[in-house]
Amino acid sequence: MAKDKPNFNIVFIGHVDHGKSTAVGRLLYDSGKLQETELKKAKDIAEKLGKKGFEFAFIMDHLKEERERGVTIDLAYKKFPTQKFNVTIIDAPGHRDFVKNMITGTSQADAAILVVAASEGVMAQTKEHAWLCRTMGVGQVAVLVNKMDVVNFEEAKYNKVKEEVSIILKQAGFKVENIHFIPASAYQGDNIAKKSAKTPWYKGPTLMEVFDLFEVPKPPTNLPLRMPIQDVYDITGVGSIPVGKIETGIMKTGQQVIILPARTGKGITGEVKTIEMHHEHLPTAEAGDNVGVSIRGVGKKDIAKGDVIADAANPPKVVKEFTAKIAVINHPTVIAKGYTPVFHIHTAQVPCRFEELIKKYDPKTGAVSQEHPDFLKTGDVAEVKIVPLKPVVLERQKDNPHLSGFAIRDAGQTVAAGVCIDLVGK
Repeated sequence: MAKDKPNFNIVFIGHVDHGKSTAVGRLLYDSGKLQETELKKAKDIAEKLGKKGFEFAFIMDHLKEERERGVTIDLAYKKFPTQKFNVTIIDAPGHRDFVKNMITGTSQADAAILVVAASEGVMAQTKEHAWLCRTMGVGQVAVLVNKMDVVNFEEAKYNKVKEEVSIILKQAGFKVENIHFIPASAYQGDNIAKKSAKTPWYKGPTLMEVFDLFEVPKPPTNLPLRMPIQDVYDITGVGSIPVGKIETGIMKTGQQVIILPARTGKGITGEVKTIEMHHEHLPTAEAGDNVGVSIRGVGKKDIAKGDVIADAANPPKVVKEFTAKIAVINHPTVIAKGYTPVFHIHTAQVPCRFEELIKKYDPKTGAVSQEHPDFLKTGDVAEVKIVPLKPVVLERQKDNPHLSGFAIRDAGQTVAAGVCIDLVGK
């Protein structure tokens, strides 16, 4: 059997109305992933609503409300095979959704396409998105210089935008020499899936070709074993079986593991007896695998969802307090010192207290804009000190990015999201 192509998640980001959804719709249409009838239907709706030219975007924005407002609200996922990958395209609406989706793990993007309209150049969200990509750990980026038809496919206009965007990406910490810039008209189909005759001066790849120039992300098997427990099953004659996804490292039968914080808060050690995946017993499993495990010496009373199975020789810390960089996505009022919402950290849900608001950043430049602010509101990016009210395992972004992210929820919605940059263990 041929090895399946690796999955690859690509998120489309950029300023509102610069053509993200149109680019994705055009890509699907030109590569035959979209039926003529679907496009015709979208075209009719677009014209009825007085939004001529929005048909490709409508393919992505299938929610009625979005069509009427002409903006992307929901995250649209589309599967798309290329020569090298099975790509999932994520059309991320605004930076709030992007942050939330990046952190809550629905779409750990492997790469981003930053869409910038040649007619307008760099705008507020262009900067914010570039910076957020970097903060959220998306290392690979390509830039689609869209709406080239509006500027008559002039090379000088393209160069100007390329220069502007390069400065921002450099500031955000990207290596610009490795980044592809593609002059395109998503609406007319230039350099999306097909090379355009209107840009004879451009010798680089189309948008579709750029996908295959991204590098396959390596599963983080080089990091120590970490498996957050999603559930614990009790199986007659077998005992307790914790199940979950191995986030990092490799698990082997016979391996000594520690489960943290466990009921005691100090952890419990055991030995991996069996590893099962898709009803098959395996000698080893690795990062990315969803498995069920039986562990000698560990019973159902000892462990629960939110605990982490780790390599006993290299365990993570149970956290006393931690410093995090957060983005406030959507808070009805303000966040001040003492605020105690629920933090969703891997599979754990723990109430945590805001102990200190250390500093606020300017989301357009990443520079510190205020030391020790009194409060934070929607749209703010800040560094904060947090105290968990129950034992929980968390790691620093630089030690293990896969166990450093979290979402903050309150009254049924995600109010903020962030990453741990430093911590004090118990």
